[in-house]
Amino acid sequence: MLQLRIALACAIFLITMKPVGAADTQADGADKPPITGAGAHFSWVIFNDLKPSLEHKSGRTIHLFGRESMLGMGCNAGIKTAKLNRADHETFGFVCCDLTREEQRKEDIVLHPIANEPILILVHRSNPIKSLSVNQLRAMFSGEITNWKQVGGADKPVVVVTRLHCKHRPGHWKTILPDAKRFRQDRLNVKSAAEMVKTVSDFPGALGHTGATWIFDHQSQVKSIRVDGVAPTAANLKAGKYPFYRQLGAVTNKSASPTVQSIIRQVQTGPEFRDIARKYELVPLN
Repeated sequence: MLQLRIALACAIFLITMKPVGAADTQADGADKPPITGAGAHFSWVIFNDLKPSLEHKSGRTIHLFGRESMLGMGCNAGIKTAKLNRADHETFGFVCCDLTREEQRKEDIVLHPIANEPILILVHRSNPIKSLSVNQLRAMFSGEITNWKQVGGADKPVVVVTRLHCKHRPGHWKTILPDAKRFRQDRLNVKSAAEMVKTVSDFPGALGHTGATWIFDHQSQVKSIRVDGVAPTAANLKAGKYPFYRQLGAVTNKSASPTVQSIIRQVQTGPEFRDIARKYELVPLN
């Protein structure tokens, strides 16, 4: 916990610094500091993929922090980053959860929904299981089912792996089970999506979850399975056929500049984002 706090403090320090240099100067010669976005990895992916277009259309350099929620980044850091915004150092944040109106009022921020993202159910690549029902999955995550043979698989114990972040916010893993206390007690808890993929790769009997925007490398030994025979696609999520998902978004304070608001609006509604949505099976919300 101390290491996480130190990492988060370092990240916020980097964000509050005001870098200067040739890269921060527009072609017309007017010095403009960079705009900084930081926070949850899965929303960061969208902005990072669109960064060249966002910089071109805004005429501004944009610094983005959030890869694998590095340096303690996450939804909380995204909110803190948004609140750091000021006229001479523009900032906004990334979140991978919905935020209640009460939290938005309390933090004095504005949520900008971008897309709903399917939550993938992960198993080890060697697992022959291709699909499980919602009831089977909930029974496995809760500990009612403890062996894969109970759902037609091999005689191996189920190793439940969870990342139960943002426990007081709606959506995300709560679409699987609504409360952290409902999950199996003797589970493996991880702190990042990268650790989730590695842990599921390490255990042939593992059962985990992550967002659809995660990019799996050649070292990962995981696969996603269907739920009730339904694949985790944007079309199925939009049609209400796929049950597990979360909301990706951006956050600003109430004094965000027209430029920052335009950047976020371009992500929400621009044609380039439609390509990104198709790439990651996201359902645009605007």
